[in-house]
Amino acid sequence: MPVTELFDIAGEAEQINLQLDKAGRLRHLLTLQGLDRQHLTDLLDDSEQYLSEGGKPVVRTDSLAGRTVANLFFEPSTRTRASFDLAAQRLGADVLNLDVNTSSRKKGESILDTIYTLQAMQIDVMVVRDAQTGVPAHIARHVNDFVSIINAGESDVSHPTQGLLDLLTIRRHKGRFDNLTVAIVGDIAHSRVARSASEGLATMGVRELRLISPESLAPDPGTVPPQAKIMHGLDEGVRGADVIMALRIQHERITNLDGIPGVDEYFASYGVTSERMKLAAPGAIVMHPGPMNRGIEIESKLADSESSVIKEQVRNGVAVRMAVLTAVIRSMSPK
Repeated sequence: MPVTELFDIAGEAEQINLQLDKAGRLRHLLTLQGLDRQHLTDLLDDSEQYLSEGGKPVVRTDSLAGRTVANLFFEPSTRTRASFDLAAQRLGADVLNLDVNTSSRKKGESILDTIYTLQAMQIDVMVVRDAQTGVPAHIARHVNDFVSIINAGESDVSHPTQGLLDLLTIRRHKGRFDNLTVAIVGDIAHSRVARSASEGLATMGVRELRLISPESLAPDPGTVPPQAKIMHGLDEGVRGADVIMALRIQHERITNLDGIPGVDEYFASYGVTSERMKLAAPGAIVMHPGPMNRGIEIESKLADSESSVIKEQVRNGVAVRMAVLTAVIRSMSPK
């Protein structure tokens, strides 16, 4: 059996220092915490150039030609992994995909020995997803100056590129952030998506941020932006909202199911439905990071409706990851 490794959890200040180089450019992307509005705006602006409409040729460049991107997914993923894979290829990079079933880490090799092996193969960017807290920052502390680390999902604490693609989707539909009320509904306590989206939305200055969940799935107030409003009633929470994001219950991260509503009870009390969307502001959009559990956290009809931007989130994710890959490569010394 592999040995469980323990990783120090980097504080916000340390992660900021790790993320930015001396010129203030993005060196690693570990979290949205500490990145100011200009950093986020620049990444969103850069993402726009990589978007194309469905049915038209995708945007391709050779800006990462001669570079190698390794996708190190030690936790299952479909959307994020495929998105990073396509993003790197469309930028002209060589791509290596590694998952837990093909990794020597499963045999007991330490994460750093795995990283040093890949570093010796001249990997430029390592995209890391792991179920343990602290892994991306731990790796970032130990890699050479010519390697960048991108967090593709860390335990229940951070998923920065998902946060960015959510911001991009909202901006493309709503323009500004400062006049918006955003409601995030579901398992807030265990959702890295909720954490990163909340951090990004707070930085961009949304008018009101509502985090709605059963009491058993509510976040610790210290883990969310201070301006976020923690709520437990869905009807009140979505009333007048411009953006509603539904989240699934993170069963794989919950060790004690006491107090967690059953499927029918959850959908009745917290399912985002067409009827409940009538309480939202005119023109409100509905989002979901996937994977969706139709009929549990979101009504199937609503997920496929004109109000839904869920498919756009997926498309925007490739563009955002192209922008992030380009940004971290830009901060490195040329080969």
